[in-house]
Amino acid sequence: MKLSLMQENLARGLSLVSRAVSSRATLPVLSNVLIKTQDGGLRLTGTNLEIGISSWVPGKIETDGAVTVPARLITDVVSGLPAGERVDLEVEKDNTLLIRTGSYRTHLRGIEAEEFPVIPGAGDRPTTQVSQKALRRALAEVTFAAAADEARPILTGVLTRFSGDVLTLAAADNYRIAVKTLGLLQSVEETSVVIPARSYVELMRILGDTDEPADVILAQAKSQVIFRVDTTEVVSRLIDGQFPNYQSVLPTSHSTRALVDRDELLKAVRLSALIASSAANVVRLGFGEEEHPGSLSVAAAADIGDAEGQVEVQLEGDPVTIAFNARYMVEALQNMEAQQLAIELSGPLAPGVLKPVDDPAYVHVIMPVRTPS
Repeated sequence: MKLSLMQENLARGLSLVSRAVSSRATLPVLSNVLIKTQDGGLRLTGTNLEIGISSWVPGKIETDGAVTVPARLITDVVSGLPAGERVDLEVEKDNTLLIRTGSYRTHLRGIEAEEFPVIPGAGDRPTTQVSQKALRRALAEVTFAAAADEARPILTGVLTRFSGDVLTLAAADNYRIAVKTLGLLQSVEETSVVIPARSYVELMRILGDTDEPADVILAQAKSQVIFRVDTTEVVSRLIDGQFPNYQSVLPTSHSTRALVDRDELLKAVRLSALIASSAANVVRLGFGEEEHPGSLSVAAAADIGDAEGQVEVQLEGDPVTIAFNARYMVEALQNMEAQQLAIELSGPLAPGVLKPVDDPAYVHVIMPVRTPS
């Protein structure tokens, strides 16, 4: 293999695919990135067997070929080369890759390409398409709510339901639920899959702030889904199992409703969380308290001290005081874009519902924390 390409193009491609490479790979070849000539350029691929990322980089091919080399090492080497320079790559004997630009020469010892796992390509025909900007925004509002604990693997994923021209994303752990619906650019038959939240986090890094479409290819027979964004493809395995019926947990009524500025509430919760972090990480929200009838009180107390702040609200219904996990509140609030937020409650022990006023397609539910009276 022998080819030339621009440093910035190669560096960007390597930075994308190397994120799929595990630092604790069980096989030596899984610590490598596959470098293969394809369609007049270079196809870069990295995988940890759960997610694979492949990116095509334009170049000038002299001789076709393929090799795998350590992902982190080649990424660091190429990113350290002078920007705007041409980079020459050549595979020499014993799977050694020569990287050359100007007066710089580096040799990396690799592993033959045949040992690298086969990563399926997207093909030409997508199952459906979705706006990159809309999908990235939706994933930001949902993925953080997925469980990090592998005790229940199904909860580490995001339920992804396609129905006609609507895509519904839902994530939940034992304490919160986030649900978002958005439009598809092409109608599709109803189907549901569960995609690892980690795969979606990597996809978010690739999606652009543009309305240009991202292709979605469902390959359920292979238990995989593929997202194609320009010249980059993300391949993820699907999680087997039945996602919990989250809809039965979503409250359908409330006795208290408050409209509040999201930024102001986030600031107040973050300040109280500084105190709460030294205890049980609990913040108390008091709606319409007797001493503060027109505001929302955000407070925390611990052995180290206490904190309390007031946030203006438009309150409807019964006064109520409820406790939430401070981290869950912060994560919910900081991942929304809405300026104004509606908080709906049905008592101190019932789930709290957060809804952006200008976005009826999103809902976030947080379970309350039981505290001593």
